Amino acid sequence: MALKKGPRDLQYFNYLSKGNSLKLWYKVKNPLRIAWNFIIVSLCRYIPSLVLKVVLYKSLGVKIGKDVSIGLGAMLDIFFPELIEIGDNTIIGQNVTIIAHEFLVDQWRIGKVKIGKNVMIGINSTIIAGVTIGDNSTVSACSFVNRDVKPFTTVEGVPIKVIR
Repeated sequence: MALKKGPRDLQYFNYLSKGNSLKLWYKVKNPLRIAWNFIIVSLCRYIPSLVLKVVLYKSLGVKIGKDVSIGLGAMLDIFFPELIEIGDNTIIGQNVTIIAHEFLVDQWRIGKVKIGKNVMIGINSTIIAGVTIGDNSTVSACSFVNRDVKPFTTVEGVPIKVIR
């Protein structure tokens, strides 16, 4: 395991077996914990109550500030939900995916996802491990957030680019 700094802040873990790292996913975290997390996250995708969603996500270890709204269909990481932080008064749009882990062919990695205060994440966007989105920023719909977003910035696209 090594901590690396780059466009994203990730921890890398070598995979020393035949095949790809996803093959032995059950060795990364207890399968019963993953199953429980999957049930809660799947339930939260369809619960219309924003208050109940926040309570359930917090029970998994997601750090959520005050007045956060998470849209229908949003999918948070089932392996490492405790690595996700969402600041006060932030809106996570419908069908947004937030992932804090990545399985690759020869390694797997994890990284905190930090979403600041007063952030708006547009519908159908994807945020990957090791990314920080600064306070008062906007991520336009259908964007792929593969690097940090500075505060007071609007980004869009696949991959993201700054538009203002």
